[in-house]
Amino acid sequence: MAERLSSLRASRVTPARLIDEVISVTRAHLPTADVVNKLADNSVLGAVLASGLRAVMAEPRITEDALRGAFESAGRAAVHKLERYLNTLGTIASAAPLLGLLGTVIGMIEIFGSQAPNGGNNPALLAHGISVALYNTAFGLIIAIPSLMFYRYFRGVVDAYTLDMEQASDRLVPHLMRFAVPRAQG
Repeated sequence: MAERLSSLRASRVTPARLIDEVISVTRAHLPTADVVNKLADNSVLGAVLASGLRAVMAEPRITEDALRGAFESAGRAAVHKLERYLNTLGTIASAAPLLGLLGTVIGMIEIFGSQAPNGGNNPALLAHGISVALYNTAFGLIIAIPSLMFYRYFRGVVDAYTLDMEQASDRLVPHLMRFAVPRAQG
């Protein structure tokens, strides 16, 4: 959870003014490869935007569909990076209560299995054993509840960042298409 809180900060994923800065820098001409590399290292959104710039620089006759494809491919890789560890967190949230319940059931089996068969049972000892066995369920829930809350929160954050990256890419496509050499009609 701590790693995802750190990695999914807005400054590391989608800095507020980045798309405006990219449009400003590319207003008159395409930037140098060094500038594009710095953009790619800036943030996750920077890497997506840099992929579009690289596509236009590598293929001056690029079509709008091909440019959108380059952005989509980079966007899929970026979303995959943002979703890192989320499946693990979701699995922990799902499995923890079951593991707690398993521990409780095993504890209950042990308690009832250790009772004397001749009927000389001590109710206080039995009640204490049951309460100890129920700690497993409580611990499972203590792990599961925050895990589920953070899993849902991080899913929402990743979805919001995905939308931000899509909108930034859509905004940059027509701007970059100005640099594409028109294809001959034939």
